[in-house]
Amino acid sequence: MKKILILFAHPKFEKSRTNKIIIDQVKGLEHVTVQDLYEEYPSFHIDVDKEQALLMQHDIIIWQHPIYWYSCPPLLKMWIDEVLEYGWAYGAEGNALKNKTIFNAITTGGTRWKYDPAGVHSYSIKEFLRPFEQTAKICGMKYLPAYAVMGVHQLTDKEIEAEAIQYVNLLQRLQRNEVKVQFDDVEYLNEIQALKK
Repeated sequence: MKKILILFAHPKFEKSRTNKIIIDQVKGLEHVTVQDLYEEYPSFHIDVDKEQALLMQHDIIIWQHPIYWYSCPPLLKMWIDEVLEYGWAYGAEGNALKNKTIFNAITTGGTRWKYDPAGVHSYSIKEFLRPFEQTAKICGMKYLPAYAVMGVHQLTDKEIEAEAIQYVNLLQRLQRNEVKVQFDDVEYLNEIQALKK
């Protein structure tokens, strides 16, 4: 059974209906660790050794966050800058994360169709997440498409709960090594038919 580390970053979690429902579903799953970065580091002083040790103990890493100005919240960016050190995560001697699996699990206020060349945001989520893809590549990790819950302000609690259940299903299938997908196979991990019960 593969171990999953969810690096959860939401600076306004108390106001997030969607992320609360999703996180409540994954907390308590066997072999899944939820590291709430804003809870853990309210003063933005990241314990790099602790975070690196957590990464080493897990096989699958998930950057879970809302999209903030076409990227991630600032604490997650700081986490990437400080924890993924040269000589440890990348560089000639930096191979600590090699062959681990990683992806983004995101929420957006805008619908999927707004993240399209013809939409208001002009680019796809895949394009906005390119820096994460490249970070994973430099670290020798296997980067998967994002799991995306989009248009969250228009979703009912029941619809969000269905997304959360599908996300849990994805995590459990990843743990059992049942999901065989490459980055360009699908736009979002949500699209894999095998995930649906």
